[in-house]
Amino acid sequence: MSVLGAVVSCPAGKADIAREFGKARASYESASRLQRLMGNTMLERLGRQTHIKGGKTLDLGCGTGWFSRELANLEGSEGVIGIDLSIGMVEHAGENSPPEIAWIVADAEAIPLPDQSCDLVFSNLMIQWCATPSQVLRECRRVLRPGGKLMVSTLLDGTLRELDHAWQRADPGQRHINRFESETALRRSASQELPDAEIETKTLTLPYDSPFTLASELKQLGAGYKNADRRPTVTAPGRFRAMCQHYPKGPEGGVLASYEAAWIYWACPDSNHDTLTNK
Repeated sequence: MSVLGAVVSCPAGKADIAREFGKARASYESASRLQRLMGNTMLERLGRQTHIKGGKTLDLGCGTGWFSRELANLEGSEGVIGIDLSIGMVEHAGENSPPEIAWIVADAEAIPLPDQSCDLVFSNLMIQWCATPSQVLRECRRVLRPGGKLMVSTLLDGTLRELDHAWQRADPGQRHINRFESETALRRSASQELPDAEIETKTLTLPYDSPFTLASELKQLGAGYKNADRRPTVTAPGRFRAMCQHYPKGPEGGVLASYEAAWIYWACPDSNHDTLTNK
């Protein structure tokens, strides 16, 4: 396992996020249905672009390294670097991946790579956890070589709305669902940092046996509510039962959860260096 660097310091909010995802490293891949679906959408698009195959690739927010390994198998791959904020995730990825993939523990808002050092930046369901998504996009643009490709997936406002509404009825005034950017805000950030970027949006719906199964999957992913206003104690069983009662039942007895998905696709222009220095 090769680890090229590490975070020296991390603000409290980011430290909490890193710690929660690190705790979920062993269960993450078995629970990552949505992550596979959204990441595979980008891989399939990449596979249709015959003019780019591999090259020097950055998997930003690599998690357990599932897609880092997929990217390393691309035709013409010249090496993959996986970056994640969670040292637990990076250690797990390194222990379960080929030795030629390099790993860095780092913040996506300050990527520790030189300018114009990557042919492809791939980031699957990471940017929604960042305090300043526009800064992440700016960093992605900085490290891309002219002609390089950026592929980013994220979640938007309205994600898990069924769960949010059920909790609002069961526990009024207390948030239980993470806040996500609006589509308007995402498009504004992309237009500012990535001229002519293509953005695709889609509502994805996944089935669950019950609200408990949904909550369990979120916990296995390390994707529970992370804001500073969360209760310091475990949610009372009575509140959880009330939430389950208020959750709308699906057509076949289970429940459905909606995810507002978005993908950003961008090709770095030949004049990337000039536009970066003039920005």
